[in-house]
Amino acid sequence: MWAGVDVGGARKGFHVAVLGEDLSVRVERASGAERCVELVEGASVVAVDAPSAWADDGEGSRSCERAFARAGVCGIRFTPDEATAGRRTDRYYEWVEQGLLLWSALRAAGVRTVEGFPTASWTAWLGRRSGRSRTAWTRDGVGLLADGISGLEAVRDQDQRDAVAAALTARQWDRDPASVEDFGGLVVPRAGTLDVALG
Repeated sequence: MWAGVDVGGARKGFHVAVLGEDLSVRVERASGAERCVELVEGASVVAVDAPSAWADDGEGSRSCERAFARAGVCGIRFTPDEATAGRRTDRYYEWVEQGLLLWSALRAAGVRTVEGFPTASWTAWLGRRSGRSRTAWTRDGVGLLADGISGLEAVRDQDQRDAVAAALTARQWDRDPASVEDFGGLVVPRAGTLDVALG
């Protein structure tokens, strides 16, 4: 099986999608990193929709993010160094902090993990949004996935849709690595590979 995790702040927690060998999907929610690790136990690969590290000291972004941005797939929010993030007085980077806790827990548990980016995955499979709302765009995407994946009727919100995209990205990377691009650890399907993802 494969799994994808959409990471939120401390209050929102983690949305998890587990994709079976039979292409059936199960969506769950975990309040903390330890429970999230329990939910993905046994997965061949887990794709996490959160940075695996802060940028290097003094940097305003990570090298993988800069490489991705140069490729022009879609926009990306850059991850600064920890000191810069710490100077903010709001909770904007709380989701990154929660993600780092999850990354640490997954590494400690020996789980094979890649960094995913569902917006880029949806773009690769569906094409650009072109002014459409994110909700409508990914909802239509889930409709296309229903041709190959069962259990999607339980997927009702954006966080769940992104978790499913992350899980499918993990599967695609694991089964057909030539069909994805690896931007220094940030894994994104190549354009036009939805059939490969579902194959």
